[in-house]
Amino acid sequence: MAEAPATGPEGHRRAAEAQVGTVRAAVLTISDTRTEETDTAGRWIRERLAAAGHAVAAHRIVRDDPETVAEAVAGWLASPDVDVILTTGGTGIARRDRTVEAVRPLLEREIPGFGEIFRWLSYQEIGAAAMLSGAFAGTARGKLVACLPGSRGAVELALERLLLPELRHLVWELRR
Repeated sequence: MAEAPATGPEGHRRAAEAQVGTVRAAVLTISDTRTEETDTAGRWIRERLAAAGHAVAAHRIVRDDPETVAEAVAGWLASPDVDVILTTGGTGIARRDRTVEAVRPLLEREIPGFGEIFRWLSYQEIGAAAMLSGAFAGTARGKLVACLPGSRGAVELALERLLLPELRHLVWELRR
């Protein structure tokens, strides 16, 4: 007898766990001041991905310059070796924060629930300052792109509560 198809979120997660395996992620730190030594958020993303059984296919630190950010993301969107692109930094409202404007035009579809839930969870932790975050996610060329704030606390929240629990499911959905 054939196995019943996966239905609902739990069924989809089970199917994804069985079929996706290792997710290959590219991590982009966007900052005018971070270096390899001081990039705690980017390092934490890479460590958590590895601990969850995923691979870090690429990592870069770039200045908060829209053209440079868009170029890096576009390059990874074209790479067959990348399933997911995670950025950290440049999503606030400061004058130099331009990640949203650089990456959003590259997306084919946005995932509005990611930013909405991220800000709701952030609000529970830090209060009204959560509204300053422009964190968002979307898809392009069959890949997930998630743009996270630059603080390690925000990155931990996004990965632990939203992305890591659903990462294989997200990739599985994009491959179907």
